[in-house]
Amino acid sequence: MGRSRYLRAVHQGPDGGSDGLDPDAPEALLECLAGVSERIGRPAVLVAMDDLSAIAVARIAPRLGERFRIPHQPDGLPARVADKAELSRLCARWDIPHPETVIPASGAEAAEAAWGLGLPTVAKWSRPWLLPAGSGLRSTTLVHSAAEARRLYERSDEAGCRLLLQRFLPAGPDTDWFFHGAFTRGGHPLLAGSGRKELSWPVRTGLTAVGRWLPDPAVEEAGLRIAERLGYQGILDLDFRRDERGCFRLVDFNPRPGAQFRLFTDAAGLDVVQAMYLDLTGQRVPEPVPRPGRVFVAENYALLAAVRGRQLPFRREPSARLAPSRRAPAARADAGPGPGAAPGVPAGRRPGPDETPAAAAAAPAPVPVGAVGPAGPVRVVPQRERGRVEAAWFATDDPKPFLAMLAAFLGRGADKGARVLRRVPAHGRRTARAVVRAPRQRASGLTPPAPAAPPAAAAEPDELLTR
Repeated sequence: MGRSRYLRAVHQGPDGGSDGLDPDAPEALLECLAGVSERIGRPAVLVAMDDLSAIAVARIAPRLGERFRIPHQPDGLPARVADKAELSRLCARWDIPHPETVIPASGAEAAEAAWGLGLPTVAKWSRPWLLPAGSGLRSTTLVHSAAEARRLYERSDEAGCRLLLQRFLPAGPDTDWFFHGAFTRGGHPLLAGSGRKELSWPVRTGLTAVGRWLPDPAVEEAGLRIAERLGYQGILDLDFRRDERGCFRLVDFNPRPGAQFRLFTDAAGLDVVQAMYLDLTGQRVPEPVPRPGRVFVAENYALLAAVRGRQLPFRREPSARLAPSRRAPAARADAGPGPGAAPGVPAGRRPGPDETPAAAAAAPAPVPVGAVGPAGPVRVVPQRERGRVEAAWFATDDPKPFLAMLAAFLGRGADKGARVLRRVPAHGRRTARAVVRAPRQRASGLTPPAPAAPPAAAAEPDELLTR
């Protein structure tokens, strides 16, 4: 932090470490922020950067008076949306796609729900910020048996919150998406956008290691609808996963900036935090100029995810096809953002009759971003946009992934060296199978010759063949 060009001063946090951020006892945080305000000497903008801070700040916001400029949130809203059990109820009430969720009331119900949802099943603690340190409990766990679900429920008293079980949505190369937005009063968007998670750490389950700004109407419409119905003011980060039918389901709601919020930076350098700062200080927020195709890279996490996931962080994808259920509006030459529209965000409306996939199927090539081509919905990232990368290096904040990355590299090198010493090629299994496979015969009136006998086994059989 001391080397950041954005940092001017550091203020000591509340006494007691994380205990000072207890939402049920926020006096320590209130006293700390009052001291910070006195040292600053004038009102300052306060932006919470994690769920626990957002919940605690919302609780004490009325008592901070004129010391800080804070987004106005209805009472308890950050705690409600961060609570995974409450989030499932909100999604059911507002008809927002969400993974099928069961909140068991006993260990027997937990075991029965695991069977009913199908194994493996995702188990989540509704309020992960309450999990005691050193307990070994994780906010999200993949449960592989009914007995495991029962045992996990029996630790509810230790966790301090409820356990919920959700249907497992398989991960894939185009399944994990996110939505970022900064909103003023009434849920009006100042800056917003959707993106796809190219790589994550841990692989397929964790934070964004490589993300790309890709407008998607379904994700953007869901994010805007949620903010509008909540009357949300502030910054939010939503996580979606696309199921087997192509439906985007909301899996997480973070009432604060996401780690990759700099991905959504417009041509003038405006991001969601700066937009929120301008709005809270009474300044005009300029009309955003979107830059879809930008890439966010956390270098150490990206390299580690690429090594463990056996794929490169940057894939040569000139275009990515949308699932048939995701219908993008047809692009028109005279179309432009309406008043107050956010970049890459539909202005809260559904596609009209002239914007259906059938009407847009005759659109000429080349297909612009978000348009519908002759073969179905197609998303194309302009070539000039693909080189814009927002990089972040977290090795100094968390050296464990960096050390794990080095260990993974060394491990792969050691494995390659061992194969060389054994004189076994990396493609030995495929070569061996080609030797014993009989040739395919064409249909004819002749009797095919008898298959050749397999070669005699060597004195020391190859372990790749006997494994």
